[in-house]
Order: sequence, then C-alpha cells, then structure tokens
Amino acid sequence: MRVIELFSGIGGMHFALKECGLDNFEVVLAVDVNTVANTVYRHFFPSSNLKDLNILSLSSEQFNAYSPELLVMSPPCQPFTRNGLVKDINDERTKPLLHIIENLIPKSQSLNYILIENVKGFECSITRDKLVSVLSLAGYTFREFLLSPTHFGICNSRLRYYLLAKKKPLDFSIPLQNDIITENHWDEKLCDKVKQVSDVLSDSDRNLEEYLINDKQLLKGAKALDIVTQHSKRSCCFTRSYSSYLCGTGSVYSSLCEDNLKQIISENNQDLKVLKSLKLRFFTPAEIAKFMCIPISNFPVSNKKAYQLLGNSINVYVVSRLLYLLLC
Repeated sequence: MRVIELFSGIGGMHFALKECGLDNFEVVLAVDVNTVANTVYRHFFPSSNLKDLNILSLSSEQFNAYSPELLVMSPPCQPFTRNGLVKDINDERTKPLLHIIENLIPKSQSLNYILIENVKGFECSITRDKLVSVLSLAGYTFREFLLSPTHFGICNSRLRYYLLAKKKPLDFSIPLQNDIITENHWDEKLCDKVKQVSDVLSDSDRNLEEYLINDKQLLKGAKALDIVTQHSKRSCCFTRSYSSYLCGTGSVYSSLCEDNLKQIISENNQDLKVLKSLKLRFFTPAEIAKFMCIPISNFPVSNKKAYQLLGNSINVYVVSRLLYLLLC
C-alpha cells in the first residue's frame, strides 16, 4: 500500500502504520515544514521520502504522480483549539489543509483511504464542514470519532477528533451513525503496555534531577499541579508547553503516596522547604513518548524541542486501531 503522510511531524502516523500490523506499506511521500520535526523523522525513518515542503506548493499532478492509496495527516490544531482564537478558515495555518480538501482529494486518481486527526473543536468548524462536503461529492463514505487513549486502556487523557474515509464501494464494518462516535465499542483489543504510570517510568531515578520542578515554579504553581504517582491509572494530556508552564500542560510525578501529597500541598503551598521535599518532577520526553505509545527513547534534539514535538504529536496506539478499522 502506497501512503502519503502530510504534516508528518516526528512520524507518528508512520509508527501507527507499523503498530497496526500493516507490513506491506510504503510511505512514498512525507511532508512537513517544521525542520526540527523533520530532523527527528529522518532519524527514525532515514529511507523515507521526506520533503521540507509547503503543502500549498504540492500540485494535484505531483500528488497523483505518487499514486497514493492511503492519505494520513494531522493538520495544525491551533485554528480550532478551544484555548485559542478559533479563527478556523481565516487562520493562515488552515490554508494547507484547505488546499488538500479543495485541490488534492477531489482530483486524486488512486486514493481509497483517508485518516485525519485533529483537536476536539475541529468537529464544530467550517473547515470540517468543507471537508465532509468534499468527501461526499468525491464518493467517499466516512466515520467521525472523538476518542481518548483512555478508551483503549491507556492511562493518559488526550481527547482528539478523528475522521476515517473510504472510497465507495468500500465501506465500514461498523454501521453508519448520525452522531460522532465517542466510545470504543467496536474494538475489544486494549493496550496492555501503559495501564498505569509505573509502566512508563524510567528504570532508574539517576540523572533525573534536571527534571525537578524549580523553586520559582513550585511557589507560583504548586496548587495547580496535577500530580500522579507510580500507581496512578490516569494522567493529563501533555501539551507542547510542558515544562515551560505548569497549569494545564500535563501531569507531574512524585514517588510519594498520592493522598498524602494533596494534603501536604494544600497545607504548605507557600513553604518551599516542604514543597521541595516532595521531589516533584516533570516526566522525561522518553516517558511522555511511552504515554503516547511512540517507540522512541532518545530524541536527536533538546528536551525543550522534544516536549514541543510530542505535544503536537498523536497517540500511536489509538491511531493504529483506527487504521485497522479503516483498512480491514
């Protein structure tokens, strides 16, 4: 199967293709303008045809020349996220996706399957309405989902929008629904690798001092921290601002008992000595990669860049199960 991967990032979709058990595939083209992400992609997939290319410059003739059967993509989410300005089609970052919707998909001569991932909020956008309208006119049947890794047994929340499309007469094994599918009711297989936080932790606590939350951050944001322990069966979504900001960017870790932690912080949130004794730390990039089921342990970029790239990436296991549903 010939695959085109647009907005390829660090290769999350490529990893998902491998995870879903699809052995006979070739990523004939991967495209991203983020040079740092491309450095990571090339590090892990050195033989792939990765282009540092603005998607707006990709013509339908060039697209068709690759004869793709499957298109996978995770376009920029900033135009649709609830924490942003929600400029939708008026955001410059939406233009590449609109180019795909208006010029590449309708003129494709070989495309049979499409998978798109984005943030919750995309389902309410004008861009989404354009997308499903074009898909219908081009002869595709599609399903939409709002799913989190927690639906697949993974102890990390990352609610995302997904769209799967098949060119008719191909169809899905699950029946058509009027509403977006918000539960994993079709797939009995669940991830058994990341059930609780201990499943992602580094083998040793050595060399983790650099990940400790600094004094300024502790005094400013201790009360806002989402703290998890080794036995926790949940964690918050990790964003691209993780480690730079505390509130709403992802969980932090402590080796102490969770119940005791909450009480200690609530009673001593301005006592730096007490807060430091908790040894609260950020998860390492390798640990966050495990939460997201990305088989990466060493990044060829700085930690700050790795956090940013992971915050923009996908949960590989979830996408692998959706790919299985799309292609089976």
